[in-house]
Amino acid sequence: MAHDVSPTARTLTVLELIQNRPGITAEQLGDKLGVSERAARRYVAILREAEIPIESVRGPYGGYRVGRGLRLPPLMFSTTEALGLVMAVLEGPRGADDPVESALGKIIRVLPEPIARSTDAVRKVSARAADPGIRTPEPAITAALVSASTERRRIVIDYGLAPDRVRAMEVDPWAVVVRRGRWYLLCWSHAKEAQRVLRADRVKGVEETGAEFCAPADLDPLAVVEEHLAMGWKYPVEIIIDAPVDQVRRCISSSMGRLEVLSEDQTRLVASTSEPLWYIGKLAELQAPYRILGSPEMQDAARELGRKLLEASNGA
Repeated sequence: MAHDVSPTARTLTVLELIQNRPGITAEQLGDKLGVSERAARRYVAILREAEIPIESVRGPYGGYRVGRGLRLPPLMFSTTEALGLVMAVLEGPRGADDPVESALGKIIRVLPEPIARSTDAVRKVSARAADPGIRTPEPAITAALVSASTERRRIVIDYGLAPDRVRAMEVDPWAVVVRRGRWYLLCWSHAKEAQRVLRADRVKGVEETGAEFCAPADLDPLAVVEEHLAMGWKYPVEIIIDAPVDQVRRCISSSMGRLEVLSEDQTRLVASTSEPLWYIGKLAELQAPYRILGSPEMQDAARELGRKLLEASNGA
């Protein structure tokens, strides 16, 4: 098989093997390349003639290694490898001044343009701080979703509804969004004729249809996903807030629910929650009067929080 490979390709392979396995011997290089030990030594000699500092150490623990002064070639990542790197970096909370975040930005800037576009697309729609018990999706699947999204290509996905139940869905993948460590596919479902937010870790396969699509021009993927996740819980939430919507938006994130303008000085918050007491605690951050409509569970939670605050203020 070795005769089908060009000498240049073999020489570069030798350099890669030495970089990845410092101490590798000529015999081991020959085995990897499918050539003789003598031929492997010739490829090392070619590298040295190109002024690449390949050092050799004699003895039972000797072999070849790259010496100091080597100028490394440009980084070469596949889309799957690049997405795997981004996924690993986004596992934990990162601030704008974090050195890992800075390093990731440098890597993205030197990647080939199509791969950089896909990885940076995920980075820009990421909300940090992971939930416990999250499942990271398959990097190859995620890479296919992000690539289809950035290139605006319609796809058919195999989506796991249950451990033994998978449904094929034709979708326009608007964006892949990372929120608190969990990966979501924001898309338009052609079967449902509706916007959908799907778990990326439940996507089992991706196939392109050959068709293209246009995403909404004013789409804010992270805001849409957060608003979607604020709905569908056990207890409904409807709050009337005596403040303009822009003021309320500074205190209430989109993950808390949907804000509706009632007037210049009034805003409605519509959502749902499984934890009324926690939700009421978040509402306490509002710097404006508000009223809880309907939902006796939310009203009970407000009274409970008020009682606890009064008890705490007594200093007993």
